[in-house]
Amino acid sequence: MQTVDFTNSRRSIGRRTLLATAVLSLLVSFAFSWVLQIAGITNSLNIVAALIIAIILSVALIYVLSTIVEGRRKATDRLVTGALYGAFGIALIPLLSLIITTVANGLNRLDWEFFSTSMRNVVGAGGGGLHAIVGTLEVTAAASVISIPIGIMTAIYLVEYGKGRLAKGITFFIDVMTGIPSIVAGLFAFALFAIVFGPGIRFGIGGAVALSLLMIPVVVRSTEEMLKLVPNELREASYALGVPKWLTIIKVVLPTSIAGIITGVVISISRIIGETAPLLIIAGLSTSLNGDLFKGRMTTLPVYVYTQYANQGADAQAYIDRAWTGALVLMLIVMLLNLAARILAKVLAPKGNR
Repeated sequence: MQTVDFTNSRRSIGRRTLLATAVLSLLVSFAFSWVLQIAGITNSLNIVAALIIAIILSVALIYVLSTIVEGRRKATDRLVTGALYGAFGIALIPLLSLIITTVANGLNRLDWEFFSTSMRNVVGAGGGGLHAIVGTLEVTAAASVISIPIGIMTAIYLVEYGKGRLAKGITFFIDVMTGIPSIVAGLFAFALFAIVFGPGIRFGIGGAVALSLLMIPVVVRSTEEMLKLVPNELREASYALGVPKWLTIIKVVLPTSIAGIITGVVISISRIIGETAPLLIIAGLSTSLNGDLFKGRMTTLPVYVYTQYANQGADAQAYIDRAWTGALVLMLIVMLLNLAARILAKVLAPKGNR
């Protein structure tokens, strides 16, 4: 009896061919950009534009090659796959460009002097950002202390207990707070403390309160989504053993979702640590080190970067170098926070989820 082979007899494109197509697209794209530069159409070689053109060209070439060799159905699959990877690559280009630019320019003043001195009595070269680093850490920590308990407990109420108009009202106000401009939070904090302490009040804890208004809705939303992912079977099994609801939440629900909650908290911290406008209004600006959140003006790294770039003195390059280094230090702090959060989430996660 004769058997029929239903397998595809067409050849397939190997990885080497795909890699060669990508390399050829890069060469063609950069050659085209170089020709434009030589012809005087562009002033310099635009690397970002060349990479974007190379990605688009590579996807198009692979589609045409796959249509010829593998058929239209496989070519369509490769087109969609290439479009997804290409979109990811295009989105990654600005991020990599930002990181490379910040590192390249920030290394000029990434020295011991920057971490050990402030800008007190400095009008030209020298000085550092110690006062801004301390201010950033203290204000962010105070905002986290205010926001994290409120946000997590609000999310627990909405998921585990919330019903009726009160829960709907809280959800509505959380949605509203998510979309408010940051400067409005600063104006609110300033107005609140000006009523008690007078119109000229400037201190670090006011900045922490302003940032907490921006942080709370992010914590609530992320925690709420993580709690909803916990299977109801776990809760019901705990109730069947006679465990009360509050203890079930502490011993079952929160440990199961702790990794996602920590990730959401870190995202909320990353959201506020780079804010400038509300801190300019309520925390103010100082060139000296101030470690007291409740007294005196306090500078943070975003405000430091902004003022260094906006108020350049006679030695403009020194101010620009300090601004870039401040931005680099801020990026390093965020990176360390994310790394610490990943380690903490892995340690605290239940054994079966590690």
